[in-house]
Amino acid sequence: MGRTTLTRMSPAVRVATGMGGAAAVAVLAAACSSGGGSSSAAPAASGAASGGGATVITTATTSAGSVLTDGSGRAVYLWVKDSGSTSACSGACTGAWPPVTTTGAVTASGGASASDLGTITRSDGTKQVTYDGHPLYYYAGDSGSGMASGQGSDSFGAKWWLVSPSGSDVTASVSSFTADGGSSTAPGASQSAAGGY
Repeated sequence: MGRTTLTRMSPAVRVATGMGGAAAVAVLAAACSSGGGSSSAAPAASGAASGGGATVITTATTSAGSVLTDGSGRAVYLWVKDSGSTSACSGACTGAWPPVTTTGAVTASGGASASDLGTITRSDGTKQVTYDGHPLYYYAGDSGSGMASGQGSDSFGAKWWLVSPSGSDVTASVSSFTADGGSSTAPGASQSAAGGY
C-alpha cells in the first residue's frame, strides 16, 4: 500500500516530502551534537542582539529584588568558586553551566551598569562576559526566559547565585521572575524570599 501511495504523489510532492525529512534529520543532528559538549553557543545566542554578536545584560524583577539577565530574559549566575575574574568552570561544568559569551560588544540595559560589564578570555579563546568582575554563566536546566532553577545550586563544589545590579550575589530563594518591561514570565511566577542557603 505504501508503494501505491508513493506512486500517486506528484514528483513535486515527493521531492518536498524528501526535503522535509532531510530537514528534520538536520535539525535532530544539530540538536544532538550541541547537547554534550562544552560549547555555549545556543545560550549565548539568546542574549545576543541581532547585529554583530553584541550581548545585552539587563535586569529582571524578583521578590528578592532586581537580578541580572541577558537581553532575552534568561537568568545569569555567578559561581562563588571563581577567583576574581578567573573562571574555574571548565569541562563538564560548562555543560551544566555554559559561560555567557560574546563575539561583539557587551551593553547594559535596564538597571545593569555599563561600567560593571567586561569580558575575560577563556582557555578556548572565547570571550566570557563579566559583571563587577564576576564571570557570568547560564544554567542548562533553565528552559528559557523567566526561569531561575539554578539558584542556590551547589553543583561542582560551590554555590551558584543570581547576580544583583550592584554585582553582589542574591542568596534568597528565587525560582522564576519577570523581565523588566513585563516581556517575560515563567509559569508559576511566585517567588519566596527565604534566607540564605
